[in-house]
Amino acid sequence: MEDILNGKNISHHHYYRCLTIAGSDSGGGAGIQADLKTFGALGCYGMSVITALTAQNTTGVSAIQAVTPKFVVEQISAVLTDIGVDAVKIGMLFSTEIIQAVAEGLKPFNIQRMVLDPVMVAQSGDKLLKEDAIEAIQSYLMPLATVVTPNIPEASILVAESLTSTADIRRAAKILARHGSRAVLIKAGHLIGEQSTDLLYLSDDDRFVEISGPRIDTINNHGTGCTLSSAITAYLARGKGLETAVQKAKIYIEGALKAGAGYQIGQGHGPVHHYYRFWGDRKNSEQ
Repeated sequence: MEDILNGKNISHHHYYRCLTIAGSDSGGGAGIQADLKTFGALGCYGMSVITALTAQNTTGVSAIQAVTPKFVVEQISAVLTDIGVDAVKIGMLFSTEIIQAVAEGLKPFNIQRMVLDPVMVAQSGDKLLKEDAIEAIQSYLMPLATVVTPNIPEASILVAESLTSTADIRRAAKILARHGSRAVLIKAGHLIGEQSTDLLYLSDDDRFVEISGPRIDTINNHGTGCTLSSAITAYLARGKGLETAVQKAKIYIEGALKAGAGYQIGQGHGPVHHYYRFWGDRKNSEQ
């Protein structure tokens, strides 16, 4: 009995550990909040490094307060020297100084699974990244990433050209992969059509994979990109290969969009339903 009380001869379970490095969304639909909800919904233990605070709701962003680069590094060190991590997701970083701090903070830990979502503009159109920080993302973080996950407007900014055709998107994916990531996923949510077809480029194999699903017609799409990238992170943490992780994340975000379409929250773009696999409408959840 004493051995048991002292913690001996006890079988310990282990969490799948995911860390999000991103901005806080006070409205709860995107950023850190969306990432942590996604990690939990997909069976992972979520941790966070906050890079910026946003005063935000479903209609837009009214203010941004960046965290100091030094404190960003302190948060990374605190988590990784004690708890450790199986996969990292990087989202809103706001400035060149914070981007450099994140790269500096992560390098000593040799992270093997890293998802970089280059968040630049909120759903409302508000800018979340300073203009001079784009080159810093390419130089400091893309070389560390397993996969980079821009949407089409973000990919267009990163390659400095308009992307209007499938050929344009494929060329952009290859250009972005030259910065050092193992893969690039260009998300097709901003296109039109009944199908939403994301393009995954696997640089090691020089191979494209099209990942299609039905386009969900809903105003409740705030945090869609954050949720998809954090879902990829969760599946990587659980040991899935990259292609499988992306495919399973696509299925998850489609379900979250579909389930969230019937809800009304706020006066603008509402969130997706992160916990749709566990509870639905209030009437059903109370039964």
